[in-house]
Amino acid sequence: MIEKNHPQLSIRKQSAMLGINRNRLETAERISEEDRAIMRALDELHVRWPVYGARKLVVELRKRGWKVGRKRVRQLMRIMGLAAVVPKPRTSVPDKNHRKYPYLLRDREVTTPDEVGCADITYIPMGRGFAYLVAIMDWHSRAVLSWRISNTADTRFCLEALGEAVKVAGRAPDIFNNDQGCQFTSREWVAAVEETGARVSMDGKGRWMDNIFIERLWRSLKCEDIYLKDYCNLVELEAGVSRWITDYNRERIHQHHDYATPWSVYRPQPGLAEAA
Repeated sequence: MIEKNHPQLSIRKQSAMLGINRNRLETAERISEEDRAIMRALDELHVRWPVYGARKLVVELRKRGWKVGRKRVRQLMRIMGLAAVVPKPRTSVPDKNHRKYPYLLRDREVTTPDEVGCADITYIPMGRGFAYLVAIMDWHSRAVLSWRISNTADTRFCLEALGEAVKVAGRAPDIFNNDQGCQFTSREWVAAVEETGARVSMDGKGRWMDNIFIERLWRSLKCEDIYLKDYCNLVELEAGVSRWITDYNRERIHQHHDYATPWSVYRPQPGLAEAA
């Protein structure tokens, strides 16, 4: 992570060494304390009402005393990577440089571990600032195979999580499905997924429910841990997330799997490595 007061390395050099987009880092540093507080409120509202778009979120924020407009809320939502979880028409023009991949899960029943993997990124508020968390999940078992935290939403930390997930599993999934966020449509990400041998699948029109399992994970993590602990820095945050995900994988029972835990469904036999 970036150390602002490093005695030998400037922020520019640290950013280059870590592969971090310096412009994004500077954007995060320019956010005011008031905007950070609004972002925290937005995150809590999004977890509670994921179908709310900017218009309704403005109403809710004003009810809580914030003097905000839709333009400001939309700007903060873009920084956070928030979007309403609802089906919506495709009104934007696709990037001509973005290679198109088919949606491979239509009418497919996923019945075994390592058949389909998926990834998602979420915004994490902290006592001082914020961070981003990416997780790689096995679709069938709901087990979290790996995760990473970063102070910028770059592709780099997503690639680290992907590599760790393949290492934990001992193989790549048959299919890796993700949405069309910039991290997951980047050349680096697609090349890394294809190099593992997995087939790339990208959400088709109207497939807004495809990330519902990770969305539920984020909601539980934030309501049960993040909002209650109010972590002050990345070290504390990483330790807390590690404890929570270990408990989720090993202890939390799921009705969908006859009250078995995600890890017992993913790998019934003991001794396999776990998301670190």
